[in-house]
Amino acid sequence: MQEREYPAPPEYGTFKKNIRSLTGIDLDAYKYQIHRRVHMLMQRWRVQSYEDYYKTIAASEDKLREFLDYLTINVSEFLRNPQRWWELKDKIIPSLLQNRSGSVLRIWSAGSATGEEPYSLAMLALECGLSPKEKIRASDIDAGVIKKAQRGEYHKRQLVNVPDPWKKKYFHPGKEEFFEVTPEVKSRVQFVRENLIEDTFQKNLDIILCRNVVIYFSPETKSNLYRKFYEALSSGGYLMVGSTEQIFEYRKIGFISAGPFLYQKP
Repeated sequence: MQEREYPAPPEYGTFKKNIRSLTGIDLDAYKYQIHRRVHMLMQRWRVQSYEDYYKTIAASEDKLREFLDYLTINVSEFLRNPQRWWELKDKIIPSLLQNRSGSVLRIWSAGSATGEEPYSLAMLALECGLSPKEKIRASDIDAGVIKKAQRGEYHKRQLVNVPDPWKKKYFHPGKEEFFEVTPEVKSRVQFVRENLIEDTFQKNLDIILCRNVVIYFSPETKSNLYRKFYEALSSGGYLMVGSTEQIFEYRKIGFISAGPFLYQKP
């Protein structure tokens, strides 16, 4: 049984404009269900009006962080869906390097959240012998999660998919049950703040990972974003999406299917 959707009151429009000014996030780009999530958190905080709701968020860094985390539903885990990562390591990266004289690849983690994905890519880069001249590009709209990612500290449960030899090579034990990625791994990643919907993307990228980000967007926003990814890739480049996602119009955009949740620009 599906949850019933309730129409948003007029005050919600002003709230959305204020949130966009404060954070850069356009709630209109998300599925309609985002209003339900916003309203549920409003009820949890026992705030009666959208005006007071916004004031609460704007006045407290902790409340802003809780609001953003609740909306974005960050899933934190290294090498999430391991089969996809071994495919990158054993098939995709070698195939891209096959006809090149050097070992430089341009790789982007779009919607990098708290850093598990770009640091996973950095470990693959080290294992595959990629040149350090080109850093893994990691972008997110949320400056708060970028700061957290740059610290590189993670609970042991987030390393469940990391092979033991990699844990020893690429992590240092921290306090209690936490681990920190090594300086070698950190040095391979460049974090930047970026709005996927509004900003212009870099060009001639070899691999783009955008996993479990687009699922929260409206169909129109999804379509526009996939087209932007296509334009950002070099010929032969790959786009990998999340394991609950599928690009139904990939042929119309110009992609070919290169495997489960994997698309290639011919």
